[in-house]
This record gives sequence, C-alpha cells and structure tokens, in this order.
Amino acid sequence: MIDIGVNLTSTRFDKDREEVVATALSSGLSHLMITGTTVAESEQALALANANNKFLSATAGVHPHYADHVAPDYLDVLTELAQSPQVKAIGECGLDFNRNFSAPAQQVNVFREQVQLASRLALPLFLHQRDAFEDWLAILKPYIDQVPAMVAHCFTGNEQELIQCVENGIYIGITGWVCDERRGAELQTAVRALPLEYLMIETDAPYLTPRTIRPRPKSSRNEPKYLRYVAEQIAELKQVDVDEVIAISTANAKKVFSL
Repeated sequence: MIDIGVNLTSTRFDKDREEVVATALSSGLSHLMITGTTVAESEQALALANANNKFLSATAGVHPHYADHVAPDYLDVLTELAQSPQVKAIGECGLDFNRNFSAPAQQVNVFREQVQLASRLALPLFLHQRDAFEDWLAILKPYIDQVPAMVAHCFTGNEQELIQCVENGIYIGITGWVCDERRGAELQTAVRALPLEYLMIETDAPYLTPRTIRPRPKSSRNEPKYLRYVAEQIAELKQVDVDEVIAISTANAKKVFSL
C-alpha cells in the first residue's frame, strides 16, 4: 500500500515520527508521500524524505489557506525544491472557499501560479478543493494535457463532481472521510461510481482517523498504519476484494508519482 498524503511534518508527530514510519512499514505500507502545505513545510517534508528516501517522498506547494502569506519569491523556492528527485508533485495547492482563511482572489492567483509551475516542470499536481469546484476545475482544464497527472487529494465531493474529475483524467484520493457514517454518506455514494483505475488511497494523517477502526484507538491522531481501513471501506462499497483495491491503487500511485 502507498499512502499518498501524510502530514508527517505536523507537530503531532514530533515525539515519535520515526516510530510512526516504522509502524506503517510493518503494517503493510511500502511508501509514504509527505504533504507540503507551505514553503517551510515543503522544505521540512523534503528533508524528511531525503533522510529516508527508500520509503518517503514529498510534495512541494502552498495550500490555499496560506495563499495570503506567500513571499514574493515563493515560486522560485518551490522550483528549487522540485529539482530534488524526492519531490514527486507540486502541491498541496488549490482552492478552499469553505473557510476562506485567505482571500478568494489571492487563492486563485496562487493556485494558478502553481498549476503553471507544474506545467513548466512537468510534475503532477497534488490538489485541494472545498466548496470551490467549478472555479477549481476551470483553472485546471487548460492544463489537463500539459501536466503529467492531477490528483484530487482528500476528495470529499459528490458523485457528479467525481465523474467530472474522472472525465478530465483526474485521479481521486480517498481518505478516512469515506469511513465516516455521519458526514461521509455523499462520498460513499460517489465512490461507488469511481473506476478503480482512477483511485488512490491516503490517510491525511494526523487527520481523518477512520471511524471503522475496531477497537477504536485511544488517541484521535490518525496514522499511516490505519490506511487499510480506507481500502476495506472502498472494497465494501465497490463490492470487490480489498486486495484488488490495494493492488490497483498502489499501481496508480507508482505510475503517477514515479515511485
């Protein structure tokens, strides 16, 4: 299994980061991709990946929450980080009009700049979107054939949005959100319509701990070792064997991110 989205730079992993990685590998994972959400965290993600380059890779980008705070030279820094073979994608980048921690217009500017950067560098895009689907897809469409691949990280949209993504060749990253009986019903319906050839799986740890874990863990912190619960939920929804979900999602991640 490959976890395509782990926030391993989070302070919630400061006390036992190496143990978390070791436990993930002993739990059947073969690779973790560390998400970069700011320039500083992208630098930290790359440092972690360089220290364990057999099992860890990184993305480099600016999350829409932080679009208001980019430095004038942020694209230059991302470009430099992306020269490392351990950086596998530009992102996490996108739009988030749900909370608007950054001004929508600035989110659009910073997102478009990163999409253009991925095109110039011929790197995949690791994408974020919440309550901004039409604007998000409109920015991406001109570049569909100009970047190697696009991945909708932590997809939480509805079936129609998922179908539009797939029709445009965008891969879908599914997290423990799909295991949530309270707020994941819409995503569960969407996953039933998802062709496995566009599926990737991720934890988004330390967030979105699957609610299907039994017995429930004492800590609310999600970890990559729980990735199998995401695969099991998808298998149940798709009415296929969990080993098929794991095999296909792993092959997709290897292909897209050159792992």
